[in-house]
This record gives sequence, C-alpha cells and structure tokens, in this order.
Amino acid sequence: MCGIVGALAQRDVSSILIEGLKRLEYRGYDSAGLALINDKGLERFRSLGKVQGLEDKIPSSQSGKLGIAHTRWATHGAPSERNAHPHISKSRIAVVHNGIIENYKELRESLTLKGYEFDSETDTEVVAHLVDSLYDGDLLQAVRKATAELEGAYALAIIAVDRTDQLVACRKGSPLVLGIGFEENFVASDVSALLPVTSRFMYLEEGDFALLDNKSYQIFDAQGEKKELPINVSELTSDSVNKGTFRHFMLKEIYEQSRAISDCLESRITRNDVLDAIFGHESDKIFDQVENIQIIACGTSYHAGYVAKYWIEDLLSIPCQVEVASEFRYRKVVVPKNTLFVTLSQSGETADTLAALRNIAGKNYCGSLSICNVPESSLVRESDLVLMTRAGPEIGVASTKAFTTQLVALMLFVLTLGKKKGMDREIISAIVEELNELPGRVEALMKLDQRIETIAEDFIDKNDALFLGRGEHYPIAMEGALKLKEISYIHAEAYPAGELKHGPLALVDADMPVVVVMPNDDLLEKLHSNMQEVKARGGKLYVFAHQGVALSENSDDIVIGMECTCKWTTAILSTIPLQLLSYHVAVQRGTDVDQPRNLAKSVTVE
Repeated sequence: MCGIVGALAQRDVSSILIEGLKRLEYRGYDSAGLALINDKGLERFRSLGKVQGLEDKIPSSQSGKLGIAHTRWATHGAPSERNAHPHISKSRIAVVHNGIIENYKELRESLTLKGYEFDSETDTEVVAHLVDSLYDGDLLQAVRKATAELEGAYALAIIAVDRTDQLVACRKGSPLVLGIGFEENFVASDVSALLPVTSRFMYLEEGDFALLDNKSYQIFDAQGEKKELPINVSELTSDSVNKGTFRHFMLKEIYEQSRAISDCLESRITRNDVLDAIFGHESDKIFDQVENIQIIACGTSYHAGYVAKYWIEDLLSIPCQVEVASEFRYRKVVVPKNTLFVTLSQSGETADTLAALRNIAGKNYCGSLSICNVPESSLVRESDLVLMTRAGPEIGVASTKAFTTQLVALMLFVLTLGKKKGMDREIISAIVEELNELPGRVEALMKLDQRIETIAEDFIDKNDALFLGRGEHYPIAMEGALKLKEISYIHAEAYPAGELKHGPLALVDADMPVVVVMPNDDLLEKLHSNMQEVKARGGKLYVFAHQGVALSENSDDIVIGMECTCKWTTAILSTIPLQLLSYHVAVQRGTDVDQPRNLAKSVTVE
C-alpha cells in the first residue's frame, strides 16, 4: 500500500526520489521520508502528511548519488514523523518497506534483548535492526539472512552507509520494479515513479533479490541462484500520469473513459462479432470445460463482477458466484465441477485477491482468468488466462475508467464464452453493435457534467445518502454509493430497491437524498413503485432516468435525463453520471478528491 523508490546514479538523485514519491502518492500519503548517502554519511528527512511537506524540509543544497524514499499508508503505528520511513539502524542501515511483517513483535523482542533500541511503532523498524545485526560488509547476504526470518509480505529497498555503490531490493507478496538507465539504476513500487528517468523496466518475481549499482544489476532467485529477467520497454510517458488541464486526476479519468473503452475494444471486435482467441490460444480448452464461474474481487472491482453475474446467468445460463476476496480466502469453499476462477483487479497486486488465486491450487477449478489493467502484475503472471482492460494509468484513488473498462472486458468474456456455449448469434451481434457505439455514448453523457455540478450543491450539508437500483443496476447503485462515501465522506449505502420496506425505509426523511438509477427495462414499473414509497415518506429523489422513462412532472423530484437507448450496455453508461455526482459533491465539500483520507489506490496489504 505504501510507495517506495530508490536510485543510484552519477548525479544527484534527490529530485528523482521526490518526483518518484509524488507519482506514487496515490499509494499512501500519511507521511513521507527520504534517506541519502553522501559525504556527510547517512542523512534522513521525514515529514508528516504529503510529499510536498517533505520536499519543503529538504535544503536546496542537499545532494547524494544514492538514496531511498517512501510515502506511507499507515498500518502499524499512527501517522507521525517518527513512524515515517526510512527506518535507520545505528546510522548505517536504512530501509523502506511496503507490506506487513506479521512476526514483528517476536523479532522486536529478540532484537531488544540484543541491545537495539526502537524509535517507532512500526513493523518495518525490525527489518532495519535485523539487517544491521547480520551485516558484516556484505549487504546482499545480510538482507537474504534477514528476510529468511520475516513472515508476511514485503517489498524492500535497503542501503548501507559504507556501501555508497550498492542498493539491495527484494520482494515477497508486494510488487517491485527495477528501472534500467544509462549508468544509473532505480527501484520503485510502480513504473509511474520512474517514467521521467527511464522507459526500460524489469519486474521482480516472487522471492527475487536485486543487487544494484549505478552501472549494473544482478538478479537472484529465492534460493540465491542468479537469474535473468526480460527488460520491458514501457509505452507510457511521464505525461501519462499528469493531470493536464484538469483540476483533479479523477475528473481527467472520468473524461478519459470514452478513449479507454475504445482501447479496450480495439482489435477485439468487428462490426458485429467478437474476435476469436482474445483470451489466448489456451482459452478454447479451458472454456470448453466451464460449467460454473466464481468471480473474486475487492471494492469497485467487486461491483463490476456483480454486474457480470447478471450477464452471465441471463445470457449464458451458467451459474455464477461473486464474492469479496477477503471473505472467500478464509472460508471452506465447496467448488462445483469445472468451475472457472475469475479475478478482477485494477492493479493486479491486491493482496486478498492474489491470496485467493494462490489458494485454488489442487481444487476443482478448470482454470483461472484475470481481468486486469497492469500487464506485468502478479495477478496477470499467475493466471492461466488474461484479458487486459487497457485503461491506462489511473491515479485517482476512486476508480472510474478502470471500472468501466472492467465491465467492457467482462462483456467480451461473456460473448467469447457464449460463442463456445451456443449463445444466440443475433444477440451476440446486437451486443457487439452496442459495444461499438459505447465510446460515443459515453462521450455524449459528458454533456450532463454542468447539470450534475449544479445538483451536487444539494448534497453539501448532507450526512447520509441512499442509492437504489434493481437487477444489474443494483451493483451500479453500490458503486455510486461507494464513490460518494470514499471521496466526499458522506455516509452512503445502496440497496436493491425492493428491499426498501425491509428496513431502509425507516431512514428516509426530507434530509436524506435518495439516488435512483432508472433504466427503461422490465423492472421499470417495480422501480416506480419503490420511488413512490420514498415520496410518501417525504424523501427527496434524484433520478438518473434513461431515455423512454416517463416520469410525472413534480418539482420535488430532480430528474437527470440520460439519452440511453441501448439494452445490453446500460449498466456501463449508468455509472458515468454517478461518478460525476460524487466528484462534484466532493469538490464542493472541499475534500481531497484524488487522495481521500485513510485510503490508498493499491491495497497490497491485508
């Protein structure tokens, strides 16, 4: 969940580390810190809050050719300067860490008995002291021995004051990438941190160690054997993670959805058909066996999977279960024969989702499929089949384009599997036609932006909100509620509209806005009835109504008309106005839209 970056170069690396942290701030922003090795020895700077606070503390004259840096999302120990990374042992070992050391209490007790004093409440400080206790001049071997005693997940970057030419990095359960430059090398949690200095990357695999100097690198596996990894040339540029003319990353990413959907569809569909083998050549063998589908995800990705459940069971008549990974991985699961295991993740490094995937070995699954946005992620590498969403970098913590491209990718999955299972060709053709039109329809919905901004004023002083939907639009309502709560801090909940009278109706009054997603489908009249239940209790309705939905004129209701005439992609379109609503409410309430409190983009810890 934290962000780490390290650098060795023939030049000062201070600005490289600070810029890298700014680009990783979406991973955590409780505190930030930096350590440099220079003529003065090991120097450390730390600050509570965002990276800008750290940058302000570093003297302009400060320099060093070797350094590590960190932006924190707090787990063990409250956000504070003393808990900020890097952690140092005896002024000679400095460590930055992403992950959780589960046995840190036992290690802390053991190290205390050896005379080590602890300055923080974090689990990471034990790593610094442990490495120091084992260090005899060979940094790599000290780190190898130390990590053998660690339980949990970690990505580590470690430097020693007497080795001005070395940086050791390693990973287990948390992502780490190497950036390869010309007589300079780097390490980071994400390629975005290093795009200003290189486009060449290596992705460390589980259990790998890396020994870097400014001219070379060596990679070792968990057993200590040298290994080679391919160098990947990224197509991203440093501008890919800039806001451009937009006020926030979130708004930029909302507006990028038309392009992102086009990219997701490119070379995968024709005018009226989905192309074969978009899931790879092994997919035929696996798809032929599928009799049941298990979807596992977290957060927004879970909502995407929930929408897909309706599609799968409606269009394919195949049973589908959807579950949050943090629950699934800890219960005894009865696996029906020939079940396909599907994971959804923007980052591909979500700890609970990865753990769930790793736990299916030896069980009754016919294969695994990952739908993901990051090609080099652990989830992608460890799944049998993969479909990339191609959303591009998503920096805002509240997911937008990653969600809509997941839905598009899931529909491509339904169509591909449907062709294997005898799905009606006319329906396939009709859905593909809607997919081809989808980018334009998303673009058209952006015309609602100004109107929704005005409506958002009604939510500024609210403490609660209720979102209602039916069928596949119930998880869309769930996603709308999640967006509102995570960036505006308004308590928001979603319910199937038919459940109103089973409890939630007790909360409805004139001070609680009720947001309704209202497509023109078979459940329209039922939804009308549910809305009347709200109105009868004095509730204020905000209705996002698709074209063809007839509503009586009533000044008390706020109706946002959506020019949607499609049948199969309505759920995808319905999420766009809800994203805009949550964005404008957050802006008007003055919250930090891109970096909401207590949250981080990539949840790589339990």
